[in-house]
Amino acid sequence: MRIEFERILCAADLSESSSMVIGYGSAIAKAFGAKLFGAYVVEIPVPAAPAASQALSTEQIMEIADAGRQELSTLLEGMAPETEAVVRHGPAAETLADLTVELKIDLAVTATRGFSGLRRLVLGSVTERLIRIIPCPLLIINAKEAGAGPLPADAWHPNRILVGCDFSPDSDRALQTAFSLAQEFEADLHLVHVIEPFAYRDMLLPETVSSSLEERIEPEMERRLREIIPEDADAWCEVQSSCLSGKPHEELLRYAKGKKIDLMVLGVRGHSLMETLMLGSTTDRVIRQAKCPVLSVCPPASEKAGQ
Repeated sequence: MRIEFERILCAADLSESSSMVIGYGSAIAKAFGAKLFGAYVVEIPVPAAPAASQALSTEQIMEIADAGRQELSTLLEGMAPETEAVVRHGPAAETLADLTVELKIDLAVTATRGFSGLRRLVLGSVTERLIRIIPCPLLIINAKEAGAGPLPADAWHPNRILVGCDFSPDSDRALQTAFSLAQEFEADLHLVHVIEPFAYRDMLLPETVSSSLEERIEPEMERRLREIIPEDADAWCEVQSSCLSGKPHEELLRYAKGKKIDLMVLGVRGHSLMETLMLGSTTDRVIRQAKCPVLSVCPPASEKAGQ
């Protein structure tokens, strides 16, 4: 199934990384002939007490919004055949997620600064929250790794794409997206499954027993990886499948670095690999440490509504 990106939204906070985010969005918009939206959210501070006077006035919100729209329009100028600047106010992640529904967005692009520790808790929460609630694929750029400067609009062309597979419906969605992008960009596709040995350690089994269990599991996982490759895939891309053992985020990051991967595609939910990757602290590690963009693929909004 070919994935069509017809409407792309770039989440711009008007920091130094915004030009980079819009540059990535522009490159993809031009590849797919898509309309490019730039979105800026004026975050409204929550007063420490109900009667506090720290909240922004309506006039202040309007002033910030107008200034943001002007700056955003400048950033978008000439970046795609059709662009539009959108400004809203409210909680950043929730407002951006609502915008993707309102504007019928097919792909959103945002940046993370790669902070750790306390700085991550204070500044890195928007992307983490957005991953879990956005109803469309989200491309996450590590500003710390990519640099904050603008990206030439035609500079991004993934030649090697990695997709994590755990054979769940959620990783199947990520796989379909990865195959479509590999076909679109004529890129090599790397299918990776990670066997996590921690379950054996929790059972306090001897190392030799754990090793023998992994040896029995690995051939079956490799067979299943081969089975999900379309028969005609070799006509338009080269596919490599690998079964690794260890902590998922460490193994995927190590593999991506060694193979010089240009794009990692991961399912938002799932069991084993995907659940570990996209929930809890491992998400932070993958996004913070990845040298390349990470595309998270979530269930469609209709499925989320039925949960």
